[in-house]
Amino acid sequence: MTVQIIEKNGKPEWAVIPYGEYQKLHEALEDAEDIKDIEANLKAIQEGAEVTVPGEVTFAILEGTSPIRAWREYRQMKMNELAKKIGISAAYLSQVENGKRNPTVDTLKAVARELKIEVEMLI
Repeated sequence: MTVQIIEKNGKPEWAVIPYGEYQKLHEALEDAEDIKDIEANLKAIQEGAEVTVPGEVTFAILEGTSPIRAWREYRQMKMNELAKKIGISAAYLSQVENGKRNPTVDTLKAVARELKIEVEMLI
């Protein structure tokens, strides 16, 4: 690489490099920043500070499945099992999952707690 150094008061002030070299350096810097971000995110996931959503849940929700049902099925829980654990009827849970009834805030909190997720993931 050809570098031209411009001095000011006898000290290096500027380094002039060919534009192609500048582009390579710029891309390398962006790659390094991306790697640093990825490593930070992976560390946060491993420490439990970052919540992830499994692909199966994401795709089920995108296909129209209710978030509660998608997470329940991902956790391999039967509807009656979840309903019993949170103190509601299976019929009520079915209506919630099918969009026929809106759950109370307390019900949403109980479902989230039992499915080991944040309430926001059900909304």
